[in-house]
Amino acid sequence: MTEPHPIETWLTDMDGVLVHEEHAIPGAADFIAALRAHERPFLVLTNNSIYTPRDLRARLLASGIDVPEESIWTSAMATAQFLADQRPGGTAYVVGEAGLTTALHDVGYILTSRTPDYVVLGETRTYSFEQITQAIRLIERGARFIATNPDVSGPSHEGTLPATGSVAALISAATGRQPYYVGKPNPLMMRSALNRLDAHSETTVMVGDRMDTDIVSGLEAGLRTALVLTGSTRPEAIELFPYRPTAVMDSIADLVPIVESRGPIA
Repeated sequence: MTEPHPIETWLTDMDGVLVHEEHAIPGAADFIAALRAHERPFLVLTNNSIYTPRDLRARLLASGIDVPEESIWTSAMATAQFLADQRPGGTAYVVGEAGLTTALHDVGYILTSRTPDYVVLGETRTYSFEQITQAIRLIERGARFIATNPDVSGPSHEGTLPATGSVAALISAATGRQPYYVGKPNPLMMRSALNRLDAHSETTVMVGDRMDTDIVSGLEAGLRTALVLTGSTRPEAIELFPYRPTAVMDSIADLVPIVESRGPIA
């Protein structure tokens, strides 16, 4: 076997890896600080399409984690980039919040309900019957159906919340049309992140807490993967999957020495 390439670039999930809700996971601030101190290119990836990078930077900073705005890559941004590549200067009807509408405006898209090229569904805390009905009718008239991510639920202080995948299922049931999901576990999101950093898959690691999104998308994009046990996937569940991460770590704190030494992970 050939020696693995040194680790030059890092991609990391946010929720369950760096933070729980509004609280930093021990070692997260040190991990980001080490990346910055050693000038390792990195992106924090999230399927959350509600917030802009500026919003997310402020939320992380309030938790004691200093991530530059330009080092945050959301499913909304990946979706906007995908649409700009597919149909430059297109039009879209959006069900979502500022993170998604801002990303689409930034790539030159026009937001409209008049014969749009796409219906784009993202996460929101204010899904309305009127918006969903409008989306259904536009898809029936020929608009292409895109969703930022397939997550069916998300956490909150009060309990489970329906997320993008649940609302997409409702629209699909009404229209018979399935959306194209851009965010994790689609490896497209990983590849768009690599392109943003001008990085290579052979020298990049994806850090995540979910086998079914973070690890599989990293694997399919050709990255080495590190599963941390501070989030969704429990140790006993790892063997249930037909694929494995490159490494399993107790937490992000265990990766700080690897950042400093440029690897390897095993």
